[in-house]
Amino acid sequence: MGCDLMLAPFRDNAELTTKLELSNLPNEISWDGKIAFLDRDGVINLGSNNYVNNQDEIKILPNAGSCIGDLRRAGFRICIVTNQSPIGRGLWSHENLCKIHNHIRKLLLEEDSDAILDLILYSPYAPWQGAWARKPNPGMLEAGRQILDHAHIGNDKKINILYDHEWKNRPEETNSIMVGDRNVDLLASQCYGVKFYKCDPYLGISEVISSILGVNNG
Repeated sequence: MGCDLMLAPFRDNAELTTKLELSNLPNEISWDGKIAFLDRDGVINLGSNNYVNNQDEIKILPNAGSCIGDLRRAGFRICIVTNQSPIGRGLWSHENLCKIHNHIRKLLLEEDSDAILDLILYSPYAPWQGAWARKPNPGMLEAGRQILDHAHIGNDKKINILYDHEWKNRPEETNSIMVGDRNVDLLASQCYGVKFYKCDPYLGISEVISSILGVNNG
């Protein structure tokens, strides 16, 4: 099954296969492959039943910026994996989502200068499209791992992202984690094979950060 038929994820601010330039981790930490896959709404910012439709509706959850900074100071790369069906439903555009994400990045960095989002992937597809990129399917996590690994080794060749059974010799994800507030996040993490932390959507990542860092630092 080719990824064109599987409906691959989109990447914020760039084509999916464009080379990613990574910022250094804090304190000259050498990356050992750990990724924190984070859902967006209910983890970083407050979600809404009517969607977060523009930057004026963004409300960053308590201490989300410092938590993301803590994750990067603990050696994690940050990969956002978010379902954004308003695009597929025709409610608004990819460009609008980019503006929302730029504002989220700004607010996080105002709270903690280490709170860099290394990669944002999103699924613009409506639920009835059956996209591999839409959680509970694991397409965004699969792509995120391959894009970050490719960027880390400094490979200038265009990346060929593989999905599902086409992706052989997958790396171990023993030290990577995923944080989400819904069962679709849990199912995506289980399908991909990464440890999951579920948080209260009104508290977000701050509710589980101690458990994450205790497990990975202890």
